[in-house]
Amino acid sequence: MSRDIKLKERWNDLVEQLSDQFADGDPLEIDAIIYLVGVQELGQYHKKFKKNDKLDLMHIAICRLLEPYGYYEFDFFDEDGWPHYTIKEELPPLKAGEQSVLMKEAIVGYFLEKNYIN
Repeated sequence: MSRDIKLKERWNDLVEQLSDQFADGDPLEIDAIIYLVGVQELGQYHKKFKKNDKLDLMHIAICRLLEPYGYYEFDFFDEDGWPHYTIKEELPPLKAGEQSVLMKEAIVGYFLEKNYIN
């Protein structure tokens, strides 16, 4: 089976599973899934987040998701428990479709690693 078809199947399964668990079955958009990864990485599940915190959570998620690709490296946790990353390599310029595929691939890889999907 081609890599793109497998990615699409895993992505659709992941969206369905996350949507059922967190959105009463309403399909989650990629930004919402990135936000969930950020909350997972922070580990402060019951905290109410402000708008700026939500943007920071998405930044944490993107750093964590792109870490296996060599773009970011975990650096430290601050006194509030927030992870910080350093840039190892700048992302190459990507078209919107290429960026979407990269992020979906990274998200699927993350949830495979966490044994949330298989």
